[in-house]
Amino acid sequence: MTGRRSVVVTGIGVIAPIGVGARDFWNSAMTGASAVAPVPAAWRSYFTPVSSVWAPLPKIDFSAFAISRIEQLQLDKVALLGLAAAREAIADAGFGFELNDAKKNSFRIIGINPERTGVFGGTGIGGIASLMAAQAFHCGNRSSEKLEAVRSGIREMAETLDVHAEPGMALACPPMPLRFNPMTIAMSMPNSCSSSIGIKYGLTGHNLCCSTACAAGTSAIGLGYRAVASGECDAAIAGGSEYLGDDYGGSFRAFDATGTLVRKCDDPPTANRPFDAARSGFLFAEGGSAMLVLEEQDAALRRGANPYAEITAFASSFDAFSNMAMEPQGCGAERMLRSALADAALEPGAIDYINAHGTGTVQNDEIESAVIERIFGSSPLINSTKSLIGHTVGASGAIEAAVTALSILHQTTHVSHNLTHPLRDLNFVREVKPRSIRRAVTQSFGFGGHNACLIMERCG
Repeated sequence: MTGRRSVVVTGIGVIAPIGVGARDFWNSAMTGASAVAPVPAAWRSYFTPVSSVWAPLPKIDFSAFAISRIEQLQLDKVALLGLAAAREAIADAGFGFELNDAKKNSFRIIGINPERTGVFGGTGIGGIASLMAAQAFHCGNRSSEKLEAVRSGIREMAETLDVHAEPGMALACPPMPLRFNPMTIAMSMPNSCSSSIGIKYGLTGHNLCCSTACAAGTSAIGLGYRAVASGECDAAIAGGSEYLGDDYGGSFRAFDATGTLVRKCDDPPTANRPFDAARSGFLFAEGGSAMLVLEEQDAALRRGANPYAEITAFASSFDAFSNMAMEPQGCGAERMLRSALADAALEPGAIDYINAHGTGTVQNDEIESAVIERIFGSSPLINSTKSLIGHTVGASGAIEAAVTALSILHQTTHVSHNLTHPLRDLNFVREVKPRSIRRAVTQSFGFGGHNACLIMERCG
């Protein structure tokens, strides 16, 4: 991209299994906190999972992010998580808020041109929780009435025979919403991850939603970066959001059935172990979100912003190989990384740190580590944020971009958790200590063959 403007990250908002808010999240990451818990017992009423652990989200008070009760009823949690992270990121960037419409609970961002500000959201699946809840009511409402009649008949028969009888699990009613939600379509559409932010803050610039699976958050930030760098926008709110929780464990089961989730669950705290020889799959996370405020550097500095890092390149590629697996030689991933390096006019040796995709699956970790070794050798620091929070699918790349910017700012980074026998002799982060991080890569690889990466650099 010729004649491009410098783009800096001036605000970060994060909600993840190990923390609500960027500061809480970062502090937890630096202490090596991880999120792993047994799957909800209620899920076993519907299926017998192979993987028995997941990474749940902590309790979130959405009202603390200026999200009203009505908004909480009208938006899927995937959009609520994105709204909360965006609110934090905007405030973190130093912008104020002014109530615009009390009835809609919408705001104006003080000091920003709404027509020159874009929103770029990413999600792998979107509002699937709302769609599943609506389908449960649709299919189960009348069935529950019939089941109650059957249960009553069993009890009456038991009384007649003077025996004790209770309806078995097969006659249990599944949990259902109290009514069919008329907002189901709007709640389940993936683009709500970006449109809800634009509506909330009256931002009328570009508004796009990426759905490139596990690369969605990285892709969204990349598109936001390009829009600001090219001059199409002066600022952008960009990131990813995902929510996969449901009463039945249906989303979990879909991943479990593919054989991609962690299998060795006998010792839950050590089950999630990206890049380790004993890895057995990824830790399913309930959800999460990260949003970054991107600005043209000179304008940001003029208003007194304190940037975390500069984004200097974005690249993507496509494997054209499989809907479920990476191309075995990592050719698409390598092509993407070399393209990003060329775009930033850098040699591989200039990269000090790589926040890897690092899922913990047997094949992906092998391919990714081989590509890293082939391009960068064993010099740069490497860690996997998923080793702490599990896999948040479309939000993962955005959370990892936030970690990369924070690592550059603080000149240190978190450990790669549960890494005792690395599969390759690479420079994995094994302890928290001061580091020299001038330039870093954060990379994501998604189901379907979507690859995306960003290069960030220390400001000044």
